Amino acid sequence: MSASAPVAQRPSKETTKARRTTSFNEGTGRLAATLLSPTLIVLILVVVYPILSALRESLYTSGQRIDESGFVIQGSEFVGLDNYSAIFSGETADRFWNAFYNTTFFTVTCVALETVLGVAMALVMHKAFKGRGIVRASILVPWAIPTVVSALLWKWIFQADGAANALLGQQILWSTEGWQSVMSVIIADTWKTAPFIGLLVLAGLQTIPDEVYEAAKVDGASPWQTFVRITLPLVKPALLVAVLFRILDTLRIFDLPFVLVGPNKSSVETLSILAFLEANQTRYGPAAAYATLLFIYVAVVAFVFVKLLGADVLGDAVQKKNNKKKKKNKDVESAPPGVALGSASGMSGPGSGV
Repeated sequence: MSASAPVAQRPSKETTKARRTTSFNEGTGRLAATLLSPTLIVLILVVVYPILSALRESLYTSGQRIDESGFVIQGSEFVGLDNYSAIFSGETADRFWNAFYNTTFFTVTCVALETVLGVAMALVMHKAFKGRGIVRASILVPWAIPTVVSALLWKWIFQADGAANALLGQQILWSTEGWQSVMSVIIADTWKTAPFIGLLVLAGLQTIPDEVYEAAKVDGASPWQTFVRITLPLVKPALLVAVLFRILDTLRIFDLPFVLVGPNKSSVETLSILAFLEANQTRYGPAAAYATLLFIYVAVVAFVFVKLLGADVLGDAVQKKNNKKKKKNKDVESAPPGVALGSASGMSGPGSGV
C-alpha cells in the first residue's frame, strides 16, 4: 500500500478569530489616529502651546530696566522664580491674597445661588403647561446675551439714577468700593448664568421615565420625598457637570466685574483682572506668573471636585460597578460545578466545611 500524502491541518477557529481580531485592531488604531490627528493638532496649538509659552514667560522679565551699573537694558532677561516670589512679598502679596479671596468668594457664592435657581428653573421648564415654550425661551434669554453686553445692561440698571435705586428708593453708589459693588457682580452673574445650569438639569430631567414618578405616587411619596430620593439622584450626573463647568468658569471671572464696576477696585478685583493689569503695563513676566498661579488653582479645584469629592460626572462609578458584577458572574459560570457552588454559597471550595 502506498503512503498517502500528508494533509495540512486547517487552522482552528480560535487562531483564525485571534488573527482577524489583531488585524482589525491594528487597522482601527491607524484609522483612529488619522481621524484624530487634526483635532490633536488644533488642541496643541490652542491649549498646549499657550500654556507652555505662559510658563516660559513667567520665568523672564521684559521691558526697560536699569542694571547695577546704571545702564538702561531693554529686552527679556531670565529671572527664574523671582516673578513668583515677588507676588508673595510686600504690598503685592496683600493685593494677590485679596484677589484670591474675591475669586474664591465669587465662585462659592455665585455657583451656590446659580445651582439653586437653575434647578428651580429646570423643574419649571419640565412641567407640562400651556405656554411652556415661551417660558423656556424667556428663561434662556439671559444666558444667550454676551457677558459684556450683560455687564453694560446691569451697569445702566445700577447707576445713580438707574432702575435699581428707583426701585429701592435709595441712592446707592453701586460702582464704588464696598459691599454694593460685590452685590452687583453677584446679582449680574447669577442672572446671566443660572439658566445654563437649568438647561443641563432640564436635559437630565427629560431622561427620567414617567413610570418612576407614577410608582412613587402610588407608594404615597410626598413631592419633597420624590424630589430628594428620585429626581436629585437621577439628575446628579448632569447637575455635577453643570456645577463643574460653572466653578471653572467663575474662577476665571474677568469681564463682568471689569466692565460693571471697573478696574483697580479692590472689592471686586480677581486674579484674572490682576493678570490683565500687569500685561496692560507691559509687565508680561508677572502677568504670566499670575496666569500660571490661576491655572494651577483651577486645576487643583477641578481635581478635588472630580476625584476627592467623588463626583461621578461621567458615570464611571456605575459602569465600573456593572463591569465588576459581570466579571464576577462570568467567573462563577466558567468555574467547575463544585467551585461554583462553593463560591455562590460563600465557601472557598467543594470540601470546605461540608
